[in-house]
Amino acid sequence: MSSAVRVAGPRAFPVVVALLVAVLTGCASDQERYCGAVRDHQAELSDLLASGGDAALVDALDVFRDLADSAPPDVRDEWALVNDRIATLADTLAAAGVDPASYDAEEPPAGLGADDRARIEDAARGLGARETQEALAAVEQQALDVCQTPLSI
Repeated sequence: MSSAVRVAGPRAFPVVVALLVAVLTGCASDQERYCGAVRDHQAELSDLLASGGDAALVDALDVFRDLADSAPPDVRDEWALVNDRIATLADTLAAAGVDPASYDAEEPPAGLGADDRARIEDAARGLGARETQEALAAVEQQALDVCQTPLSI
């Protein structure tokens, strides 16, 4: 058995170039698809988030999920974190029977138990956590830098 290494001949060069072009074109297409989704959702997202607060983020979750589905690899983890934190808050509020738009941590709804309140506060803290804020900033910056479209989350 020989341990010689073969060096590709001149015939391999066009194949390598074709593969490289296919990979780069695929990346460009992924980026174009994502940037198209960012542009398509920009106005809707601005309208949803205009009211501010956690309820606005919960309302925007479907848009965020769509953006995450088309996101390029360099921001997929950030989108996953953001969407997970928003979904956790939405699920926690729903389980407690609380409307996100009317929830006030300073004056929680009458009848809201201490355990439910603690879970809601934990979920809200997760959403406001430094790593979540950094992930939001990263997806905003990426949309601005790569897509030349502000998301203003």
